[in-house]
Amino acid sequence: MFNFKEREETHVSKEKKQIMTIEFLKTNNFILLEAISGSRSFGLATENSDTDIRGIYYLPKEDFFGLNYIPQISNETNDVTYYEIGRFVELLQKNNPNILEVLASPEDCILQKHPLMGLLRPEDFLSKLCKDTFAGYAVSQIKKAKGLNKKILNPVEKERKSILDFCYILQNDTSVPLKKWLSDNGKIQEKCGLVSIDHTKGMFTLFYDESGSSGYRGIIQNEEANQVSVSSIPKGEQSVAYLFCNLDAYSTYCKDYKEYWKWVSERNEDRYNVNQEHGQNYDSKNMMHTIRLLQSCEHIFKTNSLNIRVDNREELLDIKAGNWSYEAVMQKAEDLIKSIEHEYAASTLPDYPDVKKTEKILIEIRENLYV
Repeated sequence: MFNFKEREETHVSKEKKQIMTIEFLKTNNFILLEAISGSRSFGLATENSDTDIRGIYYLPKEDFFGLNYIPQISNETNDVTYYEIGRFVELLQKNNPNILEVLASPEDCILQKHPLMGLLRPEDFLSKLCKDTFAGYAVSQIKKAKGLNKKILNPVEKERKSILDFCYILQNDTSVPLKKWLSDNGKIQEKCGLVSIDHTKGMFTLFYDESGSSGYRGIIQNEEANQVSVSSIPKGEQSVAYLFCNLDAYSTYCKDYKEYWKWVSERNEDRYNVNQEHGQNYDSKNMMHTIRLLQSCEHIFKTNSLNIRVDNREELLDIKAGNWSYEAVMQKAEDLIKSIEHEYAASTLPDYPDVKKTEKILIEIRENLYV
């Protein structure tokens, strides 16, 4: 039975979750680090750039030891995000690029820093795992850019094709689109009957019933059909043609259609319009950050350190402005990937971060916080 005491405890729990906001953490001095991140920390900000904030906090003692552990708090737009110290260290151990970049924030971007945060150093976490997390993510973005390039260059008409558009009539030494053949011969698909031809794929014998009295099922039952229909043909009926249905091509088209219009419905229209204006057929802002990420990865393996403030601002902003061709950006990315492979092979970084060592640092921080 749900008694008053249970209702009271539930109310308290909900109330705690409601007050566990960034403002609550700031007001009660639970912030360990607060820094400006993103383009401003990279040195790539322009007059239109947003100001992203990342931070680290620790929970009130009763919440950390109780049942109200909250690993991350963000505002509604996610441009302000704070991580609980344990979650932050966990992501550092995984060499998460975004989290490592927060730890490596330039001094002029740090708004607040607790002395205990000095115990966490990027060099204690950097490892060869960065090849997967930095370069691996960048490669996924390159593939995404290639897919975007394909979508921009090959738009899919809104009016969806039917399987009839992938059917052809064999005629002499060539083939004729089914719709054209039907039109040229004054026939309609509803009066057609198909019989599959043994030991072939997508091949059918086509019969035609001018009177419509033989009960042929037509080539398709409706415009949404995913395959052609076959009919029961009376003995002695004379075929009029042979039909080939390219089901593989139709299946590929359906996949492309779905992906394209899903992309259209979800794309950022402002960014898309900017990309259309520069006419390079790729997401220039995304590719700027992809190149930056690859350069960061290259720097890690060259120097065993992470410096997120770029030294080629103009070049990167040139990419963002769409002044580089798609081919040039792809070549730049491929050259960086080759360099990363070379530097990775020669790197003296450990294969993985020292989990025991970094966990010990976390314990030391928490012991000082929860005295």
